[in-house]
Amino acid sequence: MSIDAHLIEIELQTEQVFSGGFLQVHLARVALPNGAESFREFITHPGAVVILAFLPSGDLLFERQFRYPLRRVFLELPAGKIDAGEDPLQTAQRELREETGYTAASWHYLGVMHPCIGYSDERIEIFAAYDLVRDGEQKLDANEFLEITQLSPEAATAAVFAGQITDAKTISALFWLPRCQQSGTK
Repeated sequence: MSIDAHLIEIELQTEQVFSGGFLQVHLARVALPNGAESFREFITHPGAVVILAFLPSGDLLFERQFRYPLRRVFLELPAGKIDAGEDPLQTAQRELREETGYTAASWHYLGVMHPCIGYSDERIEIFAAYDLVRDGEQKLDANEFLEITQLSPEAATAAVFAGQITDAKTISALFWLPRCQQSGTK
C-alpha cells in the first residue's frame, strides 16, 4: 500500500466537454479519500519543452513574445509544444532552430516541471543547449511573432526578482542555472 493512499482521488466518470486545436477540457466526477464525491475540471495538454540556450559568451537566448491570454509581451526562454510521437529532445532541437535560427552541438536533459497542476496535466521538459551556432534565419509558424534577445544568467535571475520575468517555465528552467554552471558543461 502506498504511503499516499489516504490522499488519492478515484475517477468515477470523465467526459470531454471541449476539444480545441491541441487542448481538451474534461469534467470528472471523483471519489474523495473520505468517501464523498466531487468534480474536477482539467485540461489535457501534449507537453512542451523549454531550453536554456547558452551562447558562447555565456549569455542565454530569450524571446519577447505577445501572449494573448494576458494580452502583453513576455520575456521567456525558447520553448514549444511536443508534436504527437515526437521525442522531447527532437522537439527542443526543432523549436530552438525554428524560433531562434540557432542549433546546438551539445544537449543536456535537466528535468521536468508541471506548470499548472491544479487544472492541467501539462509537463514541460527542461533542456540545456550549449555550443550554439547561428545557422540560418528563424522559421516561425505563420501565426508566430517574436523577437530574440539575450541576457546574462545574472541579469535573467535579477529580472525574475524584479518582476520582469513572470513566465513559470522560464523561472523553473532558470532554477537549474547553478547546476548547469557547477557541472562545468557551460
